[in-house]
Order: sequence, then C-alpha cells, then structure tokens
Amino acid sequence: MATEGLDRCTPEPGTFAVDGRDGRVGRVMGLAGKDVRLRPPGGGPEWSCPPDALQSAPPGVVLRARVTEINREGQLPR
Repeated sequence: MATEGLDRCTPEPGTFAVDGRDGRVGRVMGLAGKDVRLRPPGGGPEWSCPPDALQSAPPGVVLRARVTEINREGQLPR
C-alpha cells in the first residue's frame, strides 16, 4: 500500500491511522510508553508504532476500515 503524501499525525484513540513503516491501517487503541498501540480493522492482535511513523488515514482508507469492522461485527458465530 502506498503511503506517500500522507501527513504525520497525533491520533486520538478510536481514530484510524496508517503505520508508515509498512502501510498497515489500524484503529488507535492508546499509548504504550512512547509508542501508539494500533489494532487492525475487524480485530486481531495489536501492534506498537512509534508516533513519528504514524500517518493520518485518508478518507477512503477510513471508509474501507469501517466497512471491514461492520462486516466483522455482522458475522454469525460459527
């Protein structure tokens, strides 16, 4: 995923951000020391990202992430 042109950001918990190191998108869960904890849309293990590597998520990326979460919530138990 190309992340050129995205701005550095100081994200609020609950918002989406892009890990500029590898382009992964995650919901900001909070801080862990100096790092920001991110969780992938739809769930999964959190990961840490240094604040200087975070980038704001553009609207299209946020929309895809929200759809992923909504679809995940709507799945029936197996």
